[in-house]
Amino acid sequence: MNATPPQPLGRILLVEDDITLANLYQMRLETEGFQVRHCSNGEDALQMAKAYQPNLILLDIMMPGLNGFDVLDILRHTPGLEKTKILILSAMGQPADQARAKSLGADDYLIKSQVVIADVMARIRHHLNLPAAPAA
Repeated sequence: MNATPPQPLGRILLVEDDITLANLYQMRLETEGFQVRHCSNGEDALQMAKAYQPNLILLDIMMPGLNGFDVLDILRHTPGLEKTKILILSAMGQPADQARAKSLGADDYLIKSQVVIADVMARIRHHLNLPAAPAA
């Protein structure tokens, strides 16, 4: 009897230029059942978002080329992507940075130094209206 593979929980676009961190998040997301694409700069993020049509984008701010604020602003004005959930995951923790991201349409803002990967996974599940992950 052939078992059908489970459907992915959702499509995630991970936009992160720190390759070690990106690999860590990609492995965890895939382990939990998400389909993940990764890119490391803003220009690629815009192209990939249009082609991949993710359910959620995990977006860094400080990247080469277009920064995350610019990417966020463009995505919020891109037909078909304006309602995509966008979570900022950044080292920039100043209230002004968080306010700017919110004003540009970010759904959430997580500061890298203040969260662990389980916190990020919980926020992703929350924004995608998914149940909490089973305890390990």
